[in-house]
Amino acid sequence: MKLYQSPKAPNPDRVVFFLRAKGKLDAVELIDVSIMDQEHKTAEYRALSPYAQVPTLVLDDGTAITESRAICTYLEGVFPEPNLMGTDPKEKALIEMWDRRIELMFFIQFAGWFRNAHPMMAPLEVPQSPEAAAKGEKAARTMAKRLDDHLATHEFVAADRFSIADITLYIGVGFCRVMQWQPQKEHESLGRWYDAMTARGFAKG
Repeated sequence: MKLYQSPKAPNPDRVVFFLRAKGKLDAVELIDVSIMDQEHKTAEYRALSPYAQVPTLVLDDGTAITESRAICTYLEGVFPEPNLMGTDPKEKALIEMWDRRIELMFFIQFAGWFRNAHPMMAPLEVPQSPEAAAKGEKAARTMAKRLDDHLATHEFVAADRFSIADITLYIGVGFCRVMQWQPQKEHESLGRWYDAMTARGFAKG
């Protein structure tokens, strides 16, 4: 298998961290794609990922899978242990519920802020919108507080154990650095959880 990824970009990192948490990072060949150099928009890459999305997982039979959550679902099936997506219907539903909440209500909102406010994104987000940036920032900050409230009474994000939901949130919180924002420093429970996730070592190369 080959994983086309862009180091430190959140969606590719979601897959890389997922593989590392499973101890299977060496099971795929990593191929770097520079988003800032717009390598993801070349004809060669679009042949694999028509919508120019990164990451892309290419299987040995040539099948290409995009969307980081879909890639992780495939990898969960191929490498079932340790389980990161739920072992029964209840766990699977709770983990997916929180994973989607983080993705839709936190990460995507932050991405709107970043894409519309950071100077380095100006060539990719044309035109940038201050109104969209402000809306995204407000939503991301609101969700960070909600997540902090949730983590005040939970060791992990979902199902009382480590899962892909923890990986998704960890990546999202860490990526906030690009806007000079550290929500884990502002919220005590989120900070406690973030430190515990860092100690697990799945984010280390």
